Amino acid sequence: MRLIVGLGNPDPEYQWTPHNLGFMAVDELANRGAIRVERPEGKALVGRGKLAGEEIVLAKPQTYMNLSGVSVRELLSKYELEPGDLLVMWDEVQLPLGTIKINGDGSAGSHNGAKSVIGSIGTQQFARLRLGAGSERQIGSRREYVLRPMRKAELEVAAEMLGEAGDAVELLLTQGMDAAMTKYNRRKPFDAEDET
Repeated sequence: MRLIVGLGNPDPEYQWTPHNLGFMAVDELANRGAIRVERPEGKALVGRGKLAGEEIVLAKPQTYMNLSGVSVRELLSKYELEPGDLLVMWDEVQLPLGTIKINGDGSAGSHNGAKSVIGSIGTQQFARLRLGAGSERQIGSRREYVLRPMRKAELEVAAEMLGEAGDAVELLLTQGMDAAMTKYNRRKPFDAEDET
């Protein structure tokens, strides 16, 4: 069994913000596996089912972003899982919107939710899928940027990225981390139209 957690903030005002891309990625996986993520457990909304033939628990911590690790630690304990059974998905402003990156370890960078997870479970050794939220334009306040609703064009790019994230998670579940990293950790080439 694998615990797959998306990071975000529970209030409706945050639903379509870049900071909630982790929640959106959980929704994508829930749709693919026909899993209802609504049971309260471990300070999260949780759903259990199968994806790509593998048993999974999907979770959206309800603690707010900066305390996400409290929920992750409780869920690992409840399901008697180790950090090696964990996949956490979060937004990453260092990556361009539309780009994903999957890794088996590493620091949290400047992401407070990821810092909370690492601090709470005591290791960086867990799978993570970072969802690009960066802008081509200069970002003033990072906090304001990630907590403002995305525009229609951004949501369209995000929807494509979330589909790719779903494919990456299915590949990770069936063929492992190396296969997922090889296929999905590529910089996207510029479209010809972008170069004019």
